Amino acid sequence: MAEEEKNIEALVEGPPAPVPVSAEIPKDVAEEKAVIPPPPEEKPEESQPPPVVEKEPEVAEEKSGEGSVNRDAVLARVVTEKRISLIKAWEESEKSKAENKAHKKLSAIGASENSKKAALEAELKKIEEQLEKKKAEYVEKIKNKVALIHKAAEEKRAIIEAKRGEDLLKAEEEAAKYRATGNVPKKIFGCC
Repeated sequence: MAEEEKNIEALVEGPPAPVPVSAEIPKDVAEEKAVIPPPPEEKPEESQPPPVVEKEPEVAEEKSGEGSVNRDAVLARVVTEKRISLIKAWEESEKSKAENKAHKKLSAIGASENSKKAALEAELKKIEEQLEKKKAEYVEKIKNKVALIHKAAEEKRAIIEAKRGEDLLKAEEEAAKYRATGNVPKKIFGCC
């Protein structure tokens, strides 16, 4: 198990250098390899539960087949999967950065828009206040002019009323004079 972890770590660091296969293997080396007993297995104590080792089912199936060739293929697959997962993590990171950057820029644009809107609304309110002030001034001027016109009309009415009163008195005096003398006025109804 420890040997496989070392092999995996070695593969993660970089692909293994190709081992030249020689056509002639000395018989002594071949015999030594055959004679070396496998490492003794450690038996877990009865009081402790056996350690849980998570293995991929594909790895177990591959190992049961052809031995070291399959192990190399599995290790290569592990390295490839690790590379793919690193690429995928990098891609997610870049996407997240892009999303954050876009969100930051959109927030800045929104803040700029809101501040410009507020400035324009303040300017509009100021203009409206100025217009209201001018309107009040014009209304005051118009009311003053109306008051002057009304005053002039009242004066003219008073003059006409006074003249009418005078004309009525004059007509009554002349009528009384004609009655007293018995003469008839020369102009009747103002038409001859």
